[in-house]
Amino acid sequence: MRIVWSGAVSVLALVAVCPFAATSALAQDERVATVDSDVIIVTAQRRQEAQVDVPISITNISSSALATANVTGLTDISKVSPGLRFDSTGGGFVQPSIRGIGTAVTTSGGGANVGIYIDGFYSPNPLAADFDLLSVESIQVLKGPQGTLFGRNTTGGAILVQTRDPSTAGNSLEGKIRYGRFNELKAQSFGNVAISDRVAMSVEGLYRRGDGWVTDISSGNKKAGKFENWSVRLGMKAELTDDVSLLLRWKHSENDDPKANLTARSFVDSEFGLGAPFGGIPGTYTTKPNEIATGSVPEFFKSNSDVLQATLEADLGFANFTSYSQYRNENVDQSFDLDYSAVEIFQFGLPVKDETWSQEFLLNSKPGSPLQWTAGAFYFENTDTYITFIDSFGYGPNQRIRLGGSATTVRSYAAFFDGTYEVVPKLFVTAGLRYAYDKIDDAYFNTRFLAPTLDLGNGTTIAAKDGRVYLRDYDPGAVKFARGDRLTPRFVVRYKPNDEMSVYASYTQGYKAAILDVGGTCQTPPYQCSRVKPEKISAYEVGFKYATHGLSFETAAFYYDYKDLQVSIYRAGTAELVNAAKSEIYGLEGQLNYQVTPAFKLMAGASYVHARYKTFGQVLANGEVQGAPIYKFCPAPAGAKYADACGPGRTFYVNTDTILKNVPMQRTPEFTGFLGANYATDLAGGTFTLSGNLYYTSSYYFGPSGTQFKQKGFETLSLRAEWTDPSETYSVALWGDNVTDSRYRTQITYGDFGIGSAYNDPVTYGIELGFKFK
Repeated sequence: MRIVWSGAVSVLALVAVCPFAATSALAQDERVATVDSDVIIVTAQRRQEAQVDVPISITNISSSALATANVTGLTDISKVSPGLRFDSTGGGFVQPSIRGIGTAVTTSGGGANVGIYIDGFYSPNPLAADFDLLSVESIQVLKGPQGTLFGRNTTGGAILVQTRDPSTAGNSLEGKIRYGRFNELKAQSFGNVAISDRVAMSVEGLYRRGDGWVTDISSGNKKAGKFENWSVRLGMKAELTDDVSLLLRWKHSENDDPKANLTARSFVDSEFGLGAPFGGIPGTYTTKPNEIATGSVPEFFKSNSDVLQATLEADLGFANFTSYSQYRNENVDQSFDLDYSAVEIFQFGLPVKDETWSQEFLLNSKPGSPLQWTAGAFYFENTDTYITFIDSFGYGPNQRIRLGGSATTVRSYAAFFDGTYEVVPKLFVTAGLRYAYDKIDDAYFNTRFLAPTLDLGNGTTIAAKDGRVYLRDYDPGAVKFARGDRLTPRFVVRYKPNDEMSVYASYTQGYKAAILDVGGTCQTPPYQCSRVKPEKISAYEVGFKYATHGLSFETAAFYYDYKDLQVSIYRAGTAELVNAAKSEIYGLEGQLNYQVTPAFKLMAGASYVHARYKTFGQVLANGEVQGAPIYKFCPAPAGAKYADACGPGRTFYVNTDTILKNVPMQRTPEFTGFLGANYATDLAGGTFTLSGNLYYTSSYYFGPSGTQFKQKGFETLSLRAEWTDPSETYSVALWGDNVTDSRYRTQITYGDFGIGSAYNDPVTYGIELGFKFK
């Protein structure tokens, strides 16, 4: 069989054929038992149900679908999930967004708008959102606010990653090793040992290293992006009784990959021209995607993490009980250049320490009754500690100059109930409600250079405690403001005319918790913390689902009323937070999976999202305009508001005099879509499989105002050819990613020091060997 790909033609055909769809399964979840080969089981409502019966837009991606698209890390799943994006916001922070709902906020106590859950456990740290996938069986992308079932900070949706459990079915060992362009080597394995008929253990490992594709033109180093990372995970599952089981897991990861911080390349566009070097000071810089210019102090990103998890499951007779207990300790040390040139002006160090405790209890009804319900209780505690350094003289113990930092401890308590009742045959009503109470404790910032006192400028000073100024000591009103409770309801009506089809209409609410701007306005004159209100969203959706005999299809239309968006303004070396007043989002989305013949499978999806800031900015009570942040060249106009904006060496300033209306939302393309295919045939006694995945996105803006730093539309193509021997023990594959060699920006860094950009990986290709022993 010969497959001919044409990027523009394929994408136009995709959008024309499939403009109305919501989300559907790419392939069956192989881990969960199914009724028949066409029934896909998901856990989007915190219990196992057929996807056709779940009134939520879902993309369910199996392990085979991940392999088809050459997905190796979580951020790659956007290639097979329309409407989903992962964006880097500088310094290794990765933030997902769904249907335009995301955030570029990076501050202690901030968090993302899309919840990431791994085996049922919440992972809140944006510095840990881009990770390699280990023994993944399926990934579910839930679209739309999930405030009732998953709680705070799921205004955009949730991503559920399900990995393989240890099994008592028998011993097994499998693994893969691949080598590719830029001297990249990746090896991973999974081993299972059945200790007895009730106890099993698993050991997983992954190792990656490579030279990267970035050249530092200031030193001639062609391996500036050299990286190495590894992780190991141990699991033990014990059936304590016939009705009770316990699963324990520990994972340790270490990462040394500077690519996240080699993002300071000069930004060039028709509006700004050259965005570097800093303050117009002569220096070495570059505008090419594969090049950077650094000084004598290297940029780096290093992290290590430990995660402990315990899952207890019990059959209580009237219901199934699950307990999720988790501890996470994640540490990052990093250094990056803020002036985007080889001149040593301002190298910025930003170590981050993140510690998380969480506990959740779930009760699920037994299947078979007219009322199916889920009840739960949730506790969450997270401490973010940000430490800032001036690294212009190096990052050794006697070279770094302590600049400041901040820390926030967030606690959340919640309880919820969600139930579905068959009112009359074929007509179902779902109602749910979640109560949550959020608070911020022990928020503080470090005085500049750890000064022993803080001068508030009004004749009073505050004594710092080991360089820490606690907000409760000088702005208790801000701490009180960040505490509060919230109710997030959900209501759905669903009609199921037959076993293959469902039609639904839903209303859901979600919220993103309030933030103390401890990293910005709290520690800058006049030392009055911005009251950054919670984001609020109300979502309306109507959808249709169909699944039978090798064909699954979903389509949905949605409308979001989105208020008080939390937005960062980068200036004067700080990131200040404000609320954008109001946004409106509506669109159509869909996806299908069709087994054309036993040998040929076709997958397609498309999303149209119309996302606009209806009003961005406001007039304050004192008459001052607090408008959208728009970056402009220095010098700033005369006046007290911008008096210090263009001091010595400054290149840009942030103008906030304009209230914008009806402009595009940040980082939100109108069209995204993919087209995938998989063809298998017999060859030399084994199985030969050809697969490919074409992804397309239209243009979008990186700037917080939605009007600046445009990225044009692009497409990427992944290809894979794999042969498996007759015994299904060994396999060999040739793979290629971004084979069209499309180059696009993955990040824009902006502030008064300059404007830089980072780029995606160029075309990569290689060979992969695999084995499975049972």
